[in-house]
Amino acid sequence: MPCGLRHERQLRATGCVRITGIDESGRGPLAGPVVAAAVILPERFRHPVLDDSKKLTAAQRECLYGELTAHTEIHWALAVVEHDEIDRLNILRATHEAMRRAVAALAAAPDHVLIDGLPVRPFPIPQTALVGGDGLSFSIAAASVIAKVTRDRIMVQMDAHHPGYEFAQHKGYGTALHLARLRAHGPCPIHRRSFLPVRQAELPLA
Repeated sequence: MPCGLRHERQLRATGCVRITGIDESGRGPLAGPVVAAAVILPERFRHPVLDDSKKLTAAQRECLYGELTAHTEIHWALAVVEHDEIDRLNILRATHEAMRRAVAALAAAPDHVLIDGLPVRPFPIPQTALVGGDGLSFSIAAASVIAKVTRDRIMVQMDAHHPGYEFAQHKGYGTALHLARLRAHGPCPIHRRSFLPVRQAELPLA
């Protein structure tokens, strides 16, 4: 099924007015934050390109980010949970906390949220969890784009602060390039020490 508003329409039929899509970016990387976005789209929103951010090119995501964040009828908010909090909470709890904070940052509380993936417990608002939801719901897809572009921009900035790791290229994910730089230089301040490849890179060589 193509990405659209059918889940939002079903919720509106039950009386929900403010329906928020939530998604995150950055669960998998070895460095940097996890970012969550919450987005409320207008009832008759349409878009020919919007989809799961992973299916889009970087240029498409940047263009969509500009469109979505400049649209006066789209309400959105972000939350960033940094690497040290990820290490303290664990990545799953940190991701859920980012989602809760993003919703709390909206100007008005939603009536219902659509969350990409599995249910988030606890959550302060009634929720519907959709596995693969960023490819099913425009609201979640919009959140996925805003979260992804925001996090990618953060990692480009981190590349300048921590040269030698090539963060602008891999955005902190565990690519062959990143692992090679990690082995060569050891972890930098924004690496997630609770992640196994980072812990291994801290071990002294035999």
